[in-house]
Amino acid sequence: MRSRPPLSRLLVVVPVHDEEELLPECLASLTVACAAVDLPVDVVVVLDDCHDGSAQAALASDALVLEVTERAVGAARAAGVRAGLALHDDDPATVWIACTDADTVVPAHWLRAQRALADDGADLVLGTVQPDPRDLSERQLTAWRATRVPGRPNGHVHGANLGVRADAYLRSGGFAPLVEHEDVDLVERMRADPRVVVRASEETDVVTSGRTVGRTPGGYAGYLLAAFPR
Repeated sequence: MRSRPPLSRLLVVVPVHDEEELLPECLASLTVACAAVDLPVDVVVVLDDCHDGSAQAALASDALVLEVTERAVGAARAAGVRAGLALHDDDPATVWIACTDADTVVPAHWLRAQRALADDGADLVLGTVQPDPRDLSERQLTAWRATRVPGRPNGHVHGANLGVRADAYLRSGGFAPLVEHEDVDLVERMRADPRVVVRASEETDVVTSGRTVGRTPGGYAGYLLAAFPR
């Protein structure tokens, strides 16, 4: 891989739409992940038209809390990135943007692993996702496990586990204001840039909700419903 400048900062962006039940666990896991990496980390929580207790959960954390009324996850992610990048006057080539979702729990090494991949030359990291086994039947869980090959990341695109160097993100035009599949859209544009080095990795596995009715018609919930019916 080509050499890239060392990272100076990490930025974590979490879009939220009515996730009062799951957001606290997400933010708690991020607190642990932030403490495990030896770089400054800014966490931006974007409350997108929330009408439940999500705001209280977000404000109880150390995150920067931003409120929008977009009702579009792509617009919420983009707003969070803009706000986070504006916090400091960094060279975008030295800032790493880590994206996850409010219904997701990240491992303690999540940011440390993304930093290592970035230091190894990656501009875009496609992380893998595991559904929360508490939300699946035994049949569903067995079927899902059969799709995984240990040691071989599937390369699927998940906004719940996505990392990108800020200069490459900005060159691509960033997240589009889509109601779903904003992650796939961004990655397609970034893959078209010959300067972008892409790495698929299962080193950064996260656990996301196994619900089959999500906040968008498709997304991971739609995938689970279609691929692993009860």
